[in-house]
Amino acid sequence: MDALEPADTEAVEALPPPPPVIPPNVIPMKVTNTKPKRVPMARPSLGRKGNALPLLTNHFRVTPTKGDSYFFHYNVSLFYEDGKPIDGKGIGRRVIDKVHQTYDTELDRKDFAYDGEKSLFTIGALPQNNFEFTVVLDDISSNRVSTNGSPGGNDSPGEVDRKRLRRPYQSKTFKVEISFAAKIPMQSIANALRGNDTENSQEALRVLDIILRQHAAKQGCLLVRQSFFNNDPRNFTDLGGGVFGCRGFHSSFRTTQGGLSLNIDVSTTMIVKPGPVVDFLLAHQNVRHPDDIDWSKAKRTLKNLRVKTKPSNTEFKIVGLSELPCNQQLFTLKQRNGKDGNGDGEVQTVEVTVYEYFVNYRHIELSYSATMPCINVGKPKRPTYFPVELCALVSLQRYTKSLSTLQRSSLVEKSRQKPQERMKVLTDALKSNNYDADPMFLACGVSINTHFTQVEARVLSAPKLKVGNGEDFFPRNGRWNFNNKKLVEPIKIERWAVVNFSARCDIQKLCRDIIRCGEQKGVFIDQPFDVFEENSQWRRAPPAVRVEKMFEQMQSKLPGAPQFLLCILSERKNSDIYGPWKRKNLSEFGVVTQCIAPTARINDQYLTNVLLKINAKLGGMNSLLAVEQSPSIPLISKIPTIILGMDVSHGSPGQSDVPSIAAVVSSRQWPLISRYRASVRTQSPKMEMMDSLFKPVSDEEDKGIIRELLLDFYTSSGKRKPDQIIIFRDGVSESQFTQVLNIELDQIIEACKFLDQKWNPKFTVIVAQKNHHTKFFQPGSPDNVPPGTVIDTKVCHPRNNDFYMCAHAGMIGTTRPTHYHVLHDEIGFSADDLQELVHSLSYVYQRSTTAISVVAPICYAHLAAAQISQFIKFEEMSETSSGHGGVTAAGPIPVQALPELHKNVSSSMFFC
Repeated sequence: MDALEPADTEAVEALPPPPPVIPPNVIPMKVTNTKPKRVPMARPSLGRKGNALPLLTNHFRVTPTKGDSYFFHYNVSLFYEDGKPIDGKGIGRRVIDKVHQTYDTELDRKDFAYDGEKSLFTIGALPQNNFEFTVVLDDISSNRVSTNGSPGGNDSPGEVDRKRLRRPYQSKTFKVEISFAAKIPMQSIANALRGNDTENSQEALRVLDIILRQHAAKQGCLLVRQSFFNNDPRNFTDLGGGVFGCRGFHSSFRTTQGGLSLNIDVSTTMIVKPGPVVDFLLAHQNVRHPDDIDWSKAKRTLKNLRVKTKPSNTEFKIVGLSELPCNQQLFTLKQRNGKDGNGDGEVQTVEVTVYEYFVNYRHIELSYSATMPCINVGKPKRPTYFPVELCALVSLQRYTKSLSTLQRSSLVEKSRQKPQERMKVLTDALKSNNYDADPMFLACGVSINTHFTQVEARVLSAPKLKVGNGEDFFPRNGRWNFNNKKLVEPIKIERWAVVNFSARCDIQKLCRDIIRCGEQKGVFIDQPFDVFEENSQWRRAPPAVRVEKMFEQMQSKLPGAPQFLLCILSERKNSDIYGPWKRKNLSEFGVVTQCIAPTARINDQYLTNVLLKINAKLGGMNSLLAVEQSPSIPLISKIPTIILGMDVSHGSPGQSDVPSIAAVVSSRQWPLISRYRASVRTQSPKMEMMDSLFKPVSDEEDKGIIRELLLDFYTSSGKRKPDQIIIFRDGVSESQFTQVLNIELDQIIEACKFLDQKWNPKFTVIVAQKNHHTKFFQPGSPDNVPPGTVIDTKVCHPRNNDFYMCAHAGMIGTTRPTHYHVLHDEIGFSADDLQELVHSLSYVYQRSTTAISVVAPICYAHLAAAQISQFIKFEEMSETSSGHGGVTAAGPIPVQALPELHKNVSSSMFFC
């Protein structure tokens, strides 16, 4: 071969210059290093294991659309008569409706699907590609549209519109430009059903969803993405604090193995309590008398909410409050002095208070708002004031701030529905919406079946567990208990102490009961070294100070570091001591700690749950899967395998400056899959993709999460590198799947290569989703589906490798299955082996004696992120913070780095 090479080279050089167009089989040099983009894998096979169980699901079969027709997409531009564009969205629906009425013949009598903003769709083409129309709306005032606009949703008029519309000289004429943008074949939906998902098919489904939104908007619903809420007080439930839960419906089209379906589910959003502004403020601030209202707080709360004012019933947006009370706030009133009352005389100006104006000039009686600030609905430099009692909050205004613990628990309790009740509500909703009569659906041949779709599910057997003394244990109905049983690996606790932050509690009895209960479970606990009571003089000090003072007290008496500290808090939830206490212990002191807030009844069940957490945190195990001890887990027990659980936790709604927390937990001590540790980092607010998985700071050093976890696996698993890496990722939507595969997975691969260039582990990537609207029902039974139920047919994706699993026993409400998407699988699991693994990982959660609804590694990642987010919750953001690469329009957002965990606790299950 060597002898031929020069001849080949000469032959190439003798050829004429290449043609300017690159032949189709030649790849230009500059793209030779481009990696192919990973896409979600196709389903290799279906699962077979388990007992068959027929179920119903809230997907309603949709007959195929007219295959040979096209959706035509048109861009819409709306202008005022003076040529300035309309900024707000709410007016758009009214204008387009008027265009439809006025120019029906010019538009070939076609029906529209309009998204309320800049896109309009028709079935078949309009007579020409470009139109310019002028329309006049008869009743343009600052009143909100109740028939076609969405009350309180994304379609509400913008502030600019309302200001314009209130001007007496503002014309009621609008200019509308409609121009052709694209042609979308309806056939693309049929292609998607065959597994050929394209941009066209996504667009075609989007058009169908826009028709649903338009249908709801015409009924006066609040629109929140694909959920719709009617202004019906029967759907409202008071959550306290001036917040109502509003029940509505989610409706969206889905391509499934069984064809096109309409997924309908019950949905709930939070709204502001409608009615008098003062009533809302009293409830929101939890005060009894208007004199107790904190008006500086009220100003922040009320800003941008909409009110209707008496007596004109006109609607405005609140921009603020007056500086002075109603009976002191002056404004300039212009009046004409005319003889005989004809008002043609000179204009005179007079300074009057808002109170005087309404009482003396408008003859409106004001009973309680004279000494309160006025509501300002004007412009920054030209305020318009109304007395508070003449303002009522409009219904269906979303409440977007985070709920308190009490409100959240009230929402959960009041929005629960048993399976049969939910089925009836959904059937009624489908009938009342009468989608088949919608002109757009009629035009594109869409007919929606009113019967729940039947699916064939399988119920997997619960995995066998190992408990203490080598005993086998078989969970029943997704549950087990430790009555007369010992923990599989109990810890001996010799050095511990109790810390009491001013909670009323019989500590001596509590200690006796914990020691007694521990002995029954095999956990031998010595008497505590001491009980440290908080000094009463520090009870009102800031939380961090209270923690420091407690530590000073402890360190003066303790002979050395204890194994763990039992911390007693007076508040059951949201204690402000919790964050600083955890930070001090886990970051500085290097001691795991268990916090409790004892209620009146501390029974053995409560103590057992506390002991399960303590034992896991200190390195013990409560129960194991029998297959871990065999070891006989398919594909995992034979080859070193690490399991990762990944989650990103974001701040509360409205907190744009709070860093997001990225947490990854990893299995350790292979072949176990029950023992985990965590690594946590901050990243830019609201950023979903993790950016700290691989963080090279030099040619030799990587400060990323993955290296830390791989090294721990290596040292805890007998110096073995994992040849297989299974990744469970939580909290990403279908639109982000390719980012998980091409951004996060790339970082993990780079972290592996950074450790050893020759090392090529195999990867399996699985996304878990809880935030979806597919539910399953047992026909003719009031019960939820049994634990272990798995569905991978009919309502699953036509091409992708996904399945639904209900691993847990739904004791209340309707079970929400977890939707697992297998995006990538180099390990080569069969459908049965992977579903069995996911099912088993729902039984290794050490904090409870029940199967959980999503795999334990994801739950642990969520717990680790939540606990460590408390480290920074009570601190001001550091000015000298470290950036993690998040970007906004203004550039990267610097975020505060978390304090590192102490080496004594970094590999523990401190989050348990």
